[in-house]
Amino acid sequence: MNVKKSYPIVFSIAGSDSSGGAGIQADLKTFSALGVYGATAITAVTAQNTQGVHSSLAIASQMVYDQIVAVVDDLRPSFAKIGMLANAEVAIAVAEAMGKYSIPIILDPVIVSSSGHRLLSAEGVEVLKKRLLPMSVLVTPNIPEMVVLTGMPLATREEKERAAQCLMDYGVEAVLLKGGHEAGDIKSDILFSKTSLGVHSIIFSSDTIPTRNTHGTGCTLSSAITAFMARGCTLETAVAEAKKYITEAIRAGADVRVGHGIGPVNHGFNPQKMLLYDFR
Repeated sequence: MNVKKSYPIVFSIAGSDSSGGAGIQADLKTFSALGVYGATAITAVTAQNTQGVHSSLAIASQMVYDQIVAVVDDLRPSFAKIGMLANAEVAIAVAEAMGKYSIPIILDPVIVSSSGHRLLSAEGVEVLKKRLLPMSVLVTPNIPEMVVLTGMPLATREEKERAAQCLMDYGVEAVLLKGGHEAGDIKSDILFSKTSLGVHSIIFSSDTIPTRNTHGTGCTLSSAITAFMARGCTLETAVAEAKKYITEAIRAGADVRVGHGIGPVNHGFNPQKMLLYDFR
């Protein structure tokens, strides 16, 4: 019998970062570092560097749709990560294309860059909430993104849980609220998920690493979760392993200078061999 091999295949639908630290580029580096094969559909092109986003250009919605269909029909990725969507037309195209398939989605709601550049229109945010949240197994907002998505205060643990419930009411199965923007010696992300008894939460904490090199951390974390899920991990384990990966990537790149602003993490601090699976 002719036994062939296959890689675990994942899919990133996101924008391009010309400086290589975030977006599609960060996703592909993360996928490769974690031993999975990454395919892409580019939603937007940005002109940016470590000092900020200079400009951005959305890809035509039909082209975004066509990229997704071309990849999925042939490669059949097991998981998809969705990042920057740029505008409502692109968001609709992504929703319509992904709606043709049953691929678990990790949704990273990229809304505003760390330098303050708007990366998703207000109309696009509404499409994200109404069309893409119901299709996703996990959404990974940081604190500012959660405020935009819910309009709710996030000062206390109870307020964060209510905001997470607000997003889960749209249909998403779980919410990972990232705490990287909060002050303190410990950075904590909280995973909220639905159970028959209500909302269950788990805290993932790590020491704050003194560095300015944090460009692309959100993209990297969500793509790491996607990779670990493609490797067979449960959601909770995938989040835990991805949290360890991003922490060590930040630590490994903390004292490295790339550019003159907020530099990238070190995605390749401990690259894994590409995993191979048998298929018949």
